[in-house]
Amino acid sequence: MRILLLDKNHPLITDQLSAARFILEEDFTSSYDEVCRKIEHYDGIIIRSRIPLDQHFLGKAKNLKFIARVGAGMENIDIPAAEKLGIQLINSPEGNRDSVAEHVVGMLLVLMNRLFIASQEVKNGIWLREENRGDELLGKTVGLIGYGNMGKATAKRLSGFGCTVIFHDILPGLSDEYATQVSLNELQERAEVLSLHIPLTEETRFLINGAFISGMKNDFYFVNTARGKNVDTKSLVEGLKSGKVKGACLDVLEYEKASFENLETENDDLKYLLESDKAIVTPHIAGWTVQSKEKLAQVIVDKIIASYGSKG
Repeated sequence: MRILLLDKNHPLITDQLSAARFILEEDFTSSYDEVCRKIEHYDGIIIRSRIPLDQHFLGKAKNLKFIARVGAGMENIDIPAAEKLGIQLINSPEGNRDSVAEHVVGMLLVLMNRLFIASQEVKNGIWLREENRGDELLGKTVGLIGYGNMGKATAKRLSGFGCTVIFHDILPGLSDEYATQVSLNELQERAEVLSLHIPLTEETRFLINGAFISGMKNDFYFVNTARGKNVDTKSLVEGLKSGKVKGACLDVLEYEKASFENLETENDDLKYLLESDKAIVTPHIAGWTVQSKEKLAQVIVDKIIASYGSKG
């Protein structure tokens, strides 16, 4: 089988698939149109986010048997078109779930205990104790939206902090020892911390908007390590300004490019987030540890070999 690699990933992908007798070609620079012109020659694609695999692209991929995304989200792939064409879709949320979960907890601890702010003040010769009094995670009710790999890993960590973890998911019967499934209304009624662990779909685009925020009974801390466009930024900023949102931990932003490589928009709402001491913003790195890079790649390799190894 011939596989086209469109993004740089951990070298174990090429090492192990080559050893399994797959034929690999790396192309990290060709444009969308250039890849379209040659994609008919390949049986598989391994990607991250560089090129959108839309209906037009997939229509050119006459021999494509699978698309493997090194990561969790699949929004850069036209899933209905791929399924209609019988193309198998492979991703690797198992690979960075632990990284994401640790990032969620880390951001909450930093925000709620004002660690960045207090440290910078001391470095500037300012010694303020009462002004930097923290807020404990212990005893908080944390609401997760989405309870797949990321949500479950996050719940496991938060349960160790003495939190009560509840979650809402479109699939039923997912409660476990770390979290209890509830309706979305009950989550809004009880949660003091809200964390997103959902894909970007038409149903989840701008799920967190003004109406959702005002529907939260408690003032709450907000965490987003999912997708930037799950959140209407203007509404979030209004919530921060009013105090309804006590603080925001954002690893993803509405204004990211589709490739996640940088921001494509600057406006007053983004400026507020970047300057506010009520917000922590990181550059889409929650699932981006040294360990997760290897684990993401290994999951992809294992799934490809399990499905196609005898044909390599």
